[in-house]
Amino acid sequence: MDWFNNLPPGIIEIILCFLPIQDAVRTSILSREWRYRWIKIPKLEFQEFKFHLSTDGAESSNGVADVEQMSDQSRKTKDLIKRRKFFYAICQVLLMHEGPLREFTLSMRPCDQSFIDDELVEIDSIIFHLSRKNTVKKLAIDNEWEWYQLPFSLFSFHQLADLRLGGCAFSHLPTCINEFGSLTSLSLGAVHTSIKKLLHLLSNCPSLKTMTLVNEMFFESGYPTVSDYPAIFGLFGCLPVIESLSIPFGIFRWFKSCVHHKVPRELPIKLNHLKYLYLHEVCFTRKDGLSILVLFMKSSQKLEKIEIDSLSVEEGNSTEEDNLLTEDDICSFTLGDYLDIWLEHMSELHITSRLIFGSELNFVKLILAKSPVLKKVTIRLDYRKFNEDEELQILQVLLSSPRASPMVEIIV
Repeated sequence: MDWFNNLPPGIIEIILCFLPIQDAVRTSILSREWRYRWIKIPKLEFQEFKFHLSTDGAESSNGVADVEQMSDQSRKTKDLIKRRKFFYAICQVLLMHEGPLREFTLSMRPCDQSFIDDELVEIDSIIFHLSRKNTVKKLAIDNEWEWYQLPFSLFSFHQLADLRLGGCAFSHLPTCINEFGSLTSLSLGAVHTSIKKLLHLLSNCPSLKTMTLVNEMFFESGYPTVSDYPAIFGLFGCLPVIESLSIPFGIFRWFKSCVHHKVPRELPIKLNHLKYLYLHEVCFTRKDGLSILVLFMKSSQKLEKIEIDSLSVEEGNSTEEDNLLTEDDICSFTLGDYLDIWLEHMSELHITSRLIFGSELNFVKLILAKSPVLKKVTIRLDYRKFNEDEELQILQVLLSSPRASPMVEIIV
């Protein structure tokens, strides 16, 4: 134990950061020297599904039968008590914490609607306390309830560099968000907002290098009307230094330039720093599918890696028959139509597909022909729909296609 005590304080703090917070607090019983070591750790992570009370063991010893006989009201009461103790523990830790707090994570479980409101006030108080401390650089709030309305105090984190939100709502944004100038990474999952509010948020994040939209936006009052659609460059105009972008393909339906399949030939704003692009829920059966991908390639000459998770016709559930590609559309594809594309830095392409469609193969052919330093093309297939002969046929088509790179490896 002596050699452990002699470690530099910074090293001990790092070690404590790897422990669940309850275990980190328990180290205070080791000795007088360890009593308050945990209060200076720079990273706090509270995950409700990992939180356990000292009485849990005794309760579980009563047997499965008792649990099965527990009434719904008893379950709700037990959950309510546990949740309140969970929040009480968070408040106690925050009140005792000393020194700079760099990272904070709060992950919640689904709960009964009847006591949501009280808990939302607790989360508001936690965020307000963190904003006053004003040292947090990485903040993650993962909420599995109905939409948690984010308080204005969230937008006063002066040093915030990494923000991750899930199950939250941006119903009201400050007129001016001055304090997100240091934000370099933003991840939004199942967020309730509107395209206009999203653009307002992004326009106040000039240093954003990494953005991840896990799901499409859940709109506040149904889907927007055509008159509400912003121009497509509105989104990318807010991302002047973006390097890594992960977004759902369906988001392009809510921009003017993509309405009725009218996709511009290039973006007015070049994404000169974009190196990694991940598009999920891409529907290659739509007429604008390949056009939007080409739009990215023309506007992002420094792209190094593209990952695509595509949908089939059935999964895309497209009801716009006039927006579906025909066999003639697919056969009309020629590389000569894309002479102005040249991807000097593209090294990897990964596609996960449920059903290979002709336009999907055309896209891969385009990448092969336009990427002189391409090293790997990987197509992951759903083996419930493909047999070995089909895989071999796809591989033969790609191997016989023009390739700009002599070292490319094609894996199907």
